[in-house]
Amino acid sequence: MKDPRDIIRRPLVTEKSTDLMEQNKYVFEVDLKANKTEIKNAVEKIFDVKVAQVNTMRVKGKPKRFGRYEGRTSDRKKAIVKLTDDSKSIELFEA
Repeated sequence: MKDPRDIIRRPLVTEKSTDLMEQNKYVFEVDLKANKTEIKNAVEKIFDVKVAQVNTMRVKGKPKRFGRYEGRTSDRKKAIVKLTDDSKSIELFEA
């Protein structure tokens, strides 16, 4: 079994994700190979909340240039996690 902190990479705090917090939804960057069940279990274990729903999406890396050198940013996976109504909010996002 994977460590939950290997599955959840970091929280994503953007304007859109802060608007989603009003609907009790939180956005995380997760491991590319993680599935919805693993993400749900990891969030429940790390933050001690109950998860109602998990939506995931893959974000393709963008091409980047630095002078004459070309490359691209890494692909990543985002998860939007909806908590149950009786769960408390995640303090990490409140600060």
